[in-house]
Amino acid sequence: MLLKKINPYTHRWIIVAVIVIAIVCNYLDRQLLSILKPEILEHFNIGDVEFAWILNVFLICYAVMYPVSGWLVDKFGPKPVMMAGIVAWSLACIGGGIATDVYTFAACRGVLGLAEPTIFTGQLVAVTLWFDKKSRATANSICQAGGSVGTMCAPLLIAWMTRFLPWQDVFIVAGVIGLVIAAIWWLTYSRPSNDYLDMTLDEPANTNPDNQPAFSFFGLFCTSALWGVILIRLVSDPVWYFINFWLPGFLRNLGEEQGLDPQATLDMIQYIGGIPFLIGATCGVLASAYSDKLVSRGWKALKSRKVVMGVSACLAPVIALVPFLSHWEAVSFNMRLALITAVFAVVAFMCLVWLYNIGMVIAETVPVRNVASVLGLACGSGAVGASIFNLVVGNLMETMGDMLFYCMAFLHPIAAIVLYKLCKPAVPGKKASVKTA
Repeated sequence: MLLKKINPYTHRWIIVAVIVIAIVCNYLDRQLLSILKPEILEHFNIGDVEFAWILNVFLICYAVMYPVSGWLVDKFGPKPVMMAGIVAWSLACIGGGIATDVYTFAACRGVLGLAEPTIFTGQLVAVTLWFDKKSRATANSICQAGGSVGTMCAPLLIAWMTRFLPWQDVFIVAGVIGLVIAAIWWLTYSRPSNDYLDMTLDEPANTNPDNQPAFSFFGLFCTSALWGVILIRLVSDPVWYFINFWLPGFLRNLGEEQGLDPQATLDMIQYIGGIPFLIGATCGVLASAYSDKLVSRGWKALKSRKVVMGVSACLAPVIALVPFLSHWEAVSFNMRLALITAVFAVVAFMCLVWLYNIGMVIAETVPVRNVASVLGLACGSGAVGASIFNLVVGNLMETMGDMLFYCMAFLHPIAAIVLYKLCKPAVPGKKASVKTA
């Protein structure tokens, strides 16, 4: 193994760095569709409703594969599963660039959806094995911040590349970069030694995770922890998916209503489209680090995650201001654009606090050998909720529908109630199905 002689405390941060780069690539590939939406719609001669269905092809495949990828990671480990996922989504991205019709293009987006969950289920297990409770949330949030970095960089990189390349070539370049990252991951990751696991898992008597008791896959459905995270992701994920898939198009629509030409709106996205993700990711990492600080002060890990998530959910209603700001003619367009961007920055921060910490809630409530499976089931349900929500957004894209934003204002507060009521530690017992080594 290339990094075998490196100190494990250094090695773990190298692993985090590679995961961040992989997730940046992951989100860059996703954002290609939303940022290049006008060019793609024109090329295939389709509208917003058809665009929503292309999104849903991705989301349905994403939802179906999440539980499967979680099971695969729990069974085979993060290294081979993440490697296969990165290769598959990179090839799918290349396929989207060479697609000759909308059906082939949609199929490639479906393959992208099947492959991408592997990075997130694998990443959570890798972080759980390599980091202890006092640093785990920080490491996890840094890994997942790669998504925000990818979303933030995507407008800059994609808009820059489209000045020199047709949109199809942009897809191909992104796919080739992903193949390089897959090779780096294979050379970098290894499983921690048993001595190191004594420290990270805080269970010396059960050093080897393979020997620890765990629920069977179907036994997990008897736990309130599983149903809690499933409901949380089902209810709250649509807000984050909206920001990822519809915000660039929404901002470009605002520019077009102001009389800007398509290139000018793309330039506008290039400079402001990443601001909500930059602010959200930075503040989200800081909030997760504060959660770890509470653990260091003696708080129980689960309690610290719940407090940070619950407080952030109080910011959710701010999104209800968007309809008012969009039509506020008493101020200049630039001022409206700045205020709307600020609102989405606050909402992105709230969403990312939840996304960064829900994995930690899972790690604190189920055995380590069930972590990826539970995350897969939860994230799959989130994608289902987002796909249903996408149909509503697609049908309302012309006017954006004020009710859409009013509904999103209440989703995270509802999820907070579920968090406190259902997310409790689940311990395999005599009455539970137990998977043995």
